[in-house]
Amino acid sequence: MSAPARETMRRGWCPGTLRPMPTGDGLLVRLHPPRNALTPDQLAHVAELARRHGNGQIEVSGRGNLQLRGIREEAHPALVDDLLAAGLVDEAAGDGPNRLTLTSPLAGRAADELLDAAVLAETVERVGRDVTGLPAKFSIVVDGGGALALDGFTADLRLRAVTAEEVAFGLPDELWFGPVARGDSPALVARLLNGFVAVSGQSSGQVRRMRDLKPDERNSLAVSCGLAPMATPPARSKPAPVGLIAEQDNRVAVLAGLPFGRSDAAGLRRFGELAREVGTHEIRVLPWRGLAFCGLSAYAAAPLRETLRNEGLIVEADDPRLAVSACAGAPACARGEVPALADAAVLSEAMAALLADGLGLHVSGCAKSCARPGSADLTLVGRDGRYDVILAGRAGDAAMAHLSSQELVRRLEPGQDIRARLEAARH
Repeated sequence: MSAPARETMRRGWCPGTLRPMPTGDGLLVRLHPPRNALTPDQLAHVAELARRHGNGQIEVSGRGNLQLRGIREEAHPALVDDLLAAGLVDEAAGDGPNRLTLTSPLAGRAADELLDAAVLAETVERVGRDVTGLPAKFSIVVDGGGALALDGFTADLRLRAVTAEEVAFGLPDELWFGPVARGDSPALVARLLNGFVAVSGQSSGQVRRMRDLKPDERNSLAVSCGLAPMATPPARSKPAPVGLIAEQDNRVAVLAGLPFGRSDAAGLRRFGELAREVGTHEIRVLPWRGLAFCGLSAYAAAPLRETLRNEGLIVEADDPRLAVSACAGAPACARGEVPALADAAVLSEAMAALLADGLGLHVSGCAKSCARPGSADLTLVGRDGRYDVILAGRAGDAAMAHLSSQELVRRLEPGQDIRARLEAARH
């Protein structure tokens, strides 16, 4: 077995640009653009590289990374050289996270940010990369305090601005510490990460993430690093993943979702052309599987939104496709046991009314659950050409039925209660 193939079998490993992952259609290269931002020309360049070195299929991951599919193994070195030359690789070496920090897609640009989360994240990333022994999936959310937040994303540590000069530290299970002066927070992050590595190293492999510690152990770790417990910051409503968002200096960003997080080289090149035409100099990759066209005048934003709608992108917050998470599935992914992406398109049409009413659907090609690690109202996990059906749970939870995609569509026809329809599958 080759080295990349061995890596894919190692629990907790994540692919990157320098270490791709073999899949059913070739290598998958996960690209971490610096600050998750590209110029229109860079976006078009990525599209050309995806076409030249692979099959031209491109995904946006659930953490705001670009994934180039079908990269030929012999072409991978040339692809890396091209990406490095273009300044598009922001990836740590070693066995730790490829990238540690995750920010709001408009960090440093949003009008309602209390502080510049992009600048703070760069500093946290830098000190975090000096900590050896962090698990590959360890992550830190850096939050500027605005409405376009990542509260629903799983993270080992959160930094959330509570004033223009102070930051709160959040650990799993809503344990909060601080507030801490903004300038002191990177050093405290380093102290906390080193403390976690020391604790996890004494656990015989039982502690791989912050959530693996008991609440009192997390509390003791934070206090030992000089953090004081504090009240939970106020809850915020879930942000709209698409639409028009106010930026600083009276500018506007247009957020648009890619259907099921996928495009191709021609589509990506087209988006770069549209950005140039309306004067956008920066495009952010959204952790909601889409793109943000930044720095627009209000006059230019509305027409661009309509053009993107006509191009097939998702620009309305009530679009039912936003409620669906789906991986590539078979045959693109070697682990896929069902054609998850194709089935998701059919199921989303059959369930349009339910999805519009707020039901969430997760279609996973296998138990690995790459598209959505958390729970969903309805989770479908591919197994032996059919789907394990899980209500209000995640992949790995007990399934109530094992159905083909055709059987699922029949049971999801309008006019019946979803639970009753699926419960009927037991008999």
